[in-house]
Amino acid sequence: MTRRLALVIFPGFQLLDAAGPIAAFEIAERYRPGSYDLCVLAPGGGLVRSSSGVCFAAEPLCDGPFDTVMISGGDGTRALAELREIVAWLRRTAIRRPTSVCSGAYLLAEAGLLDGRRATTHWSRTDDFTRRYPKVKLEADRIFIRDGEVWTSAGITAGIDLALALVEEDLGAAVARRVAQQLVVHQRRPGGQSQFSALIELGGRNGRFADLMDWIRAHLAEPLTVERLAGQVAMSPRNFARAFVAETGATPAKAVERLRLEAARTAVETGQAPIDRVAEEVGFGDPERMRRAFLRAFGQPPQALRRAARS
Repeated sequence: MTRRLALVIFPGFQLLDAAGPIAAFEIAERYRPGSYDLCVLAPGGGLVRSSSGVCFAAEPLCDGPFDTVMISGGDGTRALAELREIVAWLRRTAIRRPTSVCSGAYLLAEAGLLDGRRATTHWSRTDDFTRRYPKVKLEADRIFIRDGEVWTSAGITAGIDLALALVEEDLGAAVARRVAQQLVVHQRRPGGQSQFSALIELGGRNGRFADLMDWIRAHLAEPLTVERLAGQVAMSPRNFARAFVAETGATPAKAVERLRLEAARTAVETGQAPIDRVAEEVGFGDPERMRRAFLRAFGQPPQALRRAARS
């Protein structure tokens, strides 16, 4: 069965929003020939300039039906009035599985395809999106979300996670895993994983706590209370907790757990140490506590991730 798949772009689209998913579907097609008939569409067709200045060649918007349509994101979505043609096309075209990357969710919402549904988009657009589309149940703290046959994803690299999830649904987990290996990315992150983990890694939206993040990484095995973290940045615990949430979107406790998880995952997948020793070295202490944290964050226990990394 060949699935007709269209990726829709527009002037000012984000290059990786389009290129990442295209690469995933291209590689899936290599492993299972005849699975996808992929085209890139844009109003009027021709060369379409991305926000980076690199151009993609596109065909004009054409009639369906389509199995899957993926709308790219990018700064171009800020000029929604200029994208009316795409919105009108979405409303009239038969699409089994409408999807979006990053701010491409704006176009799905504008077409009414997200009304009453759960959806996500890039964290930086949360307030604006919620104000514009109150009928959408926005969950900004997600990598991607599926509601029925409508899928939306967070920013940029999350489009690869979304594409891998679609490949898995279409062709099975084994093919999706091989595609991820070929792309040299982790086997796809679960949709429920927090996109704010990137903000934690960077020390917040403005990097205010970047030095603190480095200090935490060097002291993961130690008790890391709010009081101790606040003292490290010379703030009162109350003011620190409030400022940290505003900057990163997560509580200090969640941030510490996130950093411990990332360190533990690396140790589990690339090292030889027993799981209980990894739990101790990164500060979880109890291997059962680490197992529960892995299930919440990655959807799999440490042993499963270790087996997958070695298969």
